Amino acid sequence: MSDQETKPAGRGKVIVYIVIRVLVIAVMIAQIFNHNWDNVFTCALTLILLLLPSFLSSKMHIVLPNTLEIIIICFIFAAEILGEVREYYVLFDRWDDMLHTLNGFLAAAIGFAMIDILNRHEKVSMNLSPAFVAMVAFCFSMTIGVLWEFFEWSMDMFFGKDMQKDTWLTAFNSVALNPEGANVPVHVDVESVTVNGQVWDKYLDIGLYDTMHDLFVNFLGAVTFSIFGLVYIKNRGKGFAARFIPTLRQDKKERSSKSA
Repeated sequence: MSDQETKPAGRGKVIVYIVIRVLVIAVMIAQIFNHNWDNVFTCALTLILLLLPSFLSSKMHIVLPNTLEIIIICFIFAAEILGEVREYYVLFDRWDDMLHTLNGFLAAAIGFAMIDILNRHEKVSMNLSPAFVAMVAFCFSMTIGVLWEFFEWSMDMFFGKDMQKDTWLTAFNSVALNPEGANVPVHVDVESVTVNGQVWDKYLDIGLYDTMHDLFVNFLGAVTFSIFGLVYIKNRGKGFAARFIPTLRQDKKERSSKSA
């Protein structure tokens, strides 16, 4: 990639960093005036998370493509500030779906890069096929998705949160409601549900549908990137996926080859 191509992208990354941080600080100040200390903590956490790309890049001696870094920054802002503080998760039905799909895509890119770097390292005797690398990237992304759902469940169970959003159902199938006690599900159309004297015309599912939906869209993101990554390896460094795959820093490569 030429200097003319990387310099505008580098300037764009700096501009995004500055704009996002200014917005986060402005939101934090507003939340302080509103005495909403949970949101103040969320804003502080966001500022810390925004340092992660640069921190990981320096400590792990890897180069993050500008496109990947910008998307990570925007992802953090969209999840924490827009999603939590500005309540986009409630205002927009597909906001959570979009973020989980993107998370699956990005996690696959990171998993792909880790295996590909090891696969090409002089000190590591690995020669994995492109298909196997793509499969590992997919599995890594899905594992991250599952661990995140564990985190959401833990926050709901032990800290009284509602990260696993509820789903209203008008019908369901259940073995427990089989009048004969047989292991055969019966279909139930919900007409009314009474909870603490309040009558609902739907059944409230607590978290299950949300969790499975999140994992499914994470799956779509992971599969999408794994396909792009497969093309990337076969064309070595070219293609759409090159914008999202971290690489080993050049000086680190040189030191590794000299010490080998």
